[in-house]
Amino acid sequence: MTWPVRLGLLALVLASYWGAYQHGRSVERSQAQAASAQRDGAERLAEAAGERAAREEEQQRAKAQEEARAHAHEQHQVADAGAAGADAAGQRLQHGAGQFAAAVSCPGPDTAAVARGQAATRAAMVLSDLLARADARAGELAKAYDRARIAGEQCAQEYDALAE
Repeated sequence: MTWPVRLGLLALVLASYWGAYQHGRSVERSQAQAASAQRDGAERLAEAAGERAAREEEQQRAKAQEEARAHAHEQHQVADAGAAGADAAGQRLQHGAGQFAAAVSCPGPDTAAVARGQAATRAAMVLSDLLARADARAGELAKAYDRARIAGEQCAQEYDALAE
């Protein structure tokens, strides 16, 4: 065999090795791309599932907060109705105290009795005024307490809904 034939055969062997190497690289590249595409698809699915779960969780939290607000609104209505009843009872009591003060001031023929009656009338009027002030203040405090209690319960319910 001559040098040119040997050189040709060597070139042919090298070319076949080079071709096999290039084929292996292209096969490996296509396998890597397929694996990357599969991984990307799985990541997209997981991301979509995570977003869906986050949306559902947010909707549940919003629903729980809305329920807490509705419950607080109901409690406010009940408290307002109770306050209206208490105000009516307080007005009846004040009216009764005013009638009592008026009844004490009935004039009589005895001057000592008249003096005692005037003193009793003043005392009854003072007590009636004190009763009216105390009742009004108690009503204000009861309303403030009801509002604070309802707001605290609503806050706790909303926090519990967020913490779940």
